Amino acid sequence: MIIAGLISIQSFAQDAAPKAEIKSNKGKIYIFWGWNRGWYSNSDIYFKGDNYDFKLNDVKARDRQSKFGLDPYFNPSRITIPQTNLRIGFFVTNNIDISFGVDHMKYIMPNDQTVEITGEIDDNSNYDGIYNRDEIKLEKDFLYFEHSDGLNYINLEITRNDDLLKLFKINANPKKFQANALIGFGLGPLLPKSNVTLWNNERNDDFHVAGYGFAAKVGLNFTFFNAFFIRGELKEGFIDMQDIRTSPDVSDRASQHFFFSQMNLVFGIAVNPFN
Repeated sequence: MIIAGLISIQSFAQDAAPKAEIKSNKGKIYIFWGWNRGWYSNSDIYFKGDNYDFKLNDVKARDRQSKFGLDPYFNPSRITIPQTNLRIGFFVTNNIDISFGVDHMKYIMPNDQTVEITGEIDDNSNYDGIYNRDEIKLEKDFLYFEHSDGLNYINLEITRNDDLLKLFKINANPKKFQANALIGFGLGPLLPKSNVTLWNNERNDDFHVAGYGFAAKVGLNFTFFNAFFIRGELKEGFIDMQDIRTSPDVSDRASQHFFFSQMNLVFGIAVNPFN
């Protein structure tokens, strides 16, 4: 299917340029913006405070992508409401770029699930007691837990860009059309805005550096007229947050780690300011 698609664009990208006219990507700067969908593995979540210390086992979570429409996706005052990707990159060689970006994901713990709880609660709440792998339904008056504004993965990535037209020996003018396969790796801190309420404790909803993440990705990038591009990516990664704030009290903390999958669709522009 990919081969057929590449062959079909030959009419658009015909008239191959002489080698002397082919310009390198080296020195190009690019920026893109787009959207993502996310999936998360189940995770154990640990909660600790002055009057409680317990663990919830195998908690499920999902993302929360906004319904597509002009508002909020293209409303300048609301474009950060959906799950988004912003990235700025620089080509250090013809096929290697280094970039900095923010993957704005959302992590939502549904309250309609029953999980196991182990530990102790002694906080003058309806849930005081000692638990040993007992079942508990995650009602909102017990726990409301989400990284909804959001699960912000701030990362540096290194990406290799391989020319698919050259690979499949398609004679095309790179000034008109380029097709590249992408493979990359990145890592960086997590800056979630966690919205958490534990029974009668005060709600917390502040940005806080909570941990780190890393991820590998593959993708396809199509560039038109040596400047404008559209890109699709599949990213697989791991997040470890050992310092999640759960209330304004600094003694209240949670921790968790999980795997994630992310599918991205982005649009961008690349320029070489040195040419």
